Amino acid sequence: MSKLKTILLMAIVLTMAACNGSTERQKGITDFITEQTISQTLQALTDEHGEIALMERGVRQASALWTSEDGNQEDFKNFCLQHFIAGDNEREKLFQSLSRNFEALWGHTNQISVELNKPLHLDWGPLQPVDLIFAGYSPGAHFSDDFFNNKIAFITILNFPFYSLDEKAENVEQWTRKELAMARLGDIFTSRVPAEVSQEISRISTETDNYVSEYNIRMGKLIDNEGNTLFPDGMSLITHWGLRDEIKSNYGMEGGLPKQEMIYEVMLHIIHQDIPEKVINNPEYQWNPFENKVYSNGQEVDFTPEPDTRYEQLLSNFRAHKNADPYNPNYPTYIERAFNSGLEMSMDEVEELFIELVSSPLLKDVGALVSKRLGRDLKPFDIWYDGFKARSSISEEYLDEKTRRLYPDAQAFEADLPNLLIRMGYSRQRANYISDKIVVEASRGAGHAWGARMRSQVSRLRTRIPETGMDYKGFNIAIHELGHNVEQTISLYDVDFYMMNGVPNTAFTEALAFMYQTRDLELLGIQTDEPDVEYLNTLDKLWGSYEIMGVSLVDMAVWRWMYDNPDATAGELKEETIRIAKEVWNNYFAPVFGIEDSPILAIYSHMIAYPLYLSAYPLGRLIEFQIEQYVKGKNLATESDRMFTAGRLIPQEWMRNAVGMPVSVEPMLEAAKEAVERL
Repeated sequence: MSKLKTILLMAIVLTMAACNGSTERQKGITDFITEQTISQTLQALTDEHGEIALMERGVRQASALWTSEDGNQEDFKNFCLQHFIAGDNEREKLFQSLSRNFEALWGHTNQISVELNKPLHLDWGPLQPVDLIFAGYSPGAHFSDDFFNNKIAFITILNFPFYSLDEKAENVEQWTRKELAMARLGDIFTSRVPAEVSQEISRISTETDNYVSEYNIRMGKLIDNEGNTLFPDGMSLITHWGLRDEIKSNYGMEGGLPKQEMIYEVMLHIIHQDIPEKVINNPEYQWNPFENKVYSNGQEVDFTPEPDTRYEQLLSNFRAHKNADPYNPNYPTYIERAFNSGLEMSMDEVEELFIELVSSPLLKDVGALVSKRLGRDLKPFDIWYDGFKARSSISEEYLDEKTRRLYPDAQAFEADLPNLLIRMGYSRQRANYISDKIVVEASRGAGHAWGARMRSQVSRLRTRIPETGMDYKGFNIAIHELGHNVEQTISLYDVDFYMMNGVPNTAFTEALAFMYQTRDLELLGIQTDEPDVEYLNTLDKLWGSYEIMGVSLVDMAVWRWMYDNPDATAGELKEETIRIAKEVWNNYFAPVFGIEDSPILAIYSHMIAYPLYLSAYPLGRLIEFQIEQYVKGKNLATESDRMFTAGRLIPQEWMRNAVGMPVSVEPMLEAAKEAVERL
């Protein structure tokens, strides 16, 4: 699973930092500072300091956010004269002071959020209602209000104004690293979003996160039309992650197909919201998903379907983020904030990349190969075909036994982190340095990584660890999250300037997480003798990218529709989501699968709780593939350090620095074409 630290903080970060610097006025912020005052201020500054390139940009951006509550016209002019810094040495001192204090603020507010969310995220038993209230509290919600009120926001804007994405792209090769960091400082204060709006986003995010975290299907209570149970008693799978991974694990297994077909039926009922409400996370009833009938003590009982709760949760997220739109003049929709600001790639650019891949004629050849390997026609759930992986020939029971023995609890996995990192290519000293900054905890949900935001703090690796020990699914997720933690550590502790910490967008941290995850068997000391392993891995990555790009296209289309229909009901959203999922399926999957009108692409829980996050995954896969090709024959650990110490460059510049070319689907398609020809 993804880096949920980013997801859970996204509401705060996007609200207070994504609506990037415009000289336009926001709704509720009048044109208070007149053009005459701006001209007089600029003339006075020029008389005192001479002409300075950043002067007008800073004054105009500050004036755009100044209101009568901040002072009158003369107050604004005097403020600029007092706080504009012309000398390089003094500007450097201000830069260092702001960076140091923002690190302290963000680090400690992040730590507060970590602590408040522990009951929600860790396996601590039943939640109390007050736990959700605490988890929904955002300690950073008043950040913007407070720092405009104390004028630090205006000092920052005046001396480190905002540059648009296009301007960053134009200047990135000329700017020094310090100038890049100063430009990132300019991204912080670009709107005045009320604290109550930020707090509401955080509250809704917590509620929807809890909804998906608690959405488990009791697999041992599922029965087929003959009354047979196919899954062990006590197995509980979270949707969609656990259900999807169970489908994956049953490829090549005796009796696997009936299990996969049963899970597919469960997914359809979740999507259509005709799933009996009483069978969700409830071991008291048996459920036949093929006929959608519920039984208690062998007798059929009546039930009430889940009342479109899934889509009401999605609507709640939409409404909360839409409430921030009026305060974001440069990116006035959440779609623009998520892509243009959050990913620093436009939705159109991302969508074009995805469509280029999912519409490739090559996928028909790959689909035919999958069908041949399965010995049957493709079914919709074969979007998760896992048979290209080397571990497809290794029983999950064997892998479960091994991981449970190695890692009976979180502490055992944490103790082994240095050894895992050494196997990834790190020296003992470097492995200890990184692992000392990671804490492992047993997760209530599927698992996630929560990074630090302050040097001196730790990142957190979370995965499900039952009382019987960490099973293979939990280990696989844990290695994915370890990749996130390694990135989080390198890009925080080892960057040259704090304001450059992190990665260009979440796709880049997903890339390293995927690279770690694909090496899970190596980390267990398991060698495979699978022939043509390189070609199989390429097809595995293409097929996985195909699936998640389809899901992402649905996610993007649903958000466009919600903006076009802001007053829609949950029922209307449900019908439209299903229609969109079928449309994307028919356009890009039906030609490969030979089946029309499957809504399966709408099953992802990310769509419900983590708004517009899904695109980071396929972008991450493309980036991962390009990096993997680049590091062939090289030390992955050394290259990871080189790439991720670059910090938060804009995406395409990061890629050029890392592998010498921008993000592209071409390398994956070219490699897959060769793989199909060889197999």
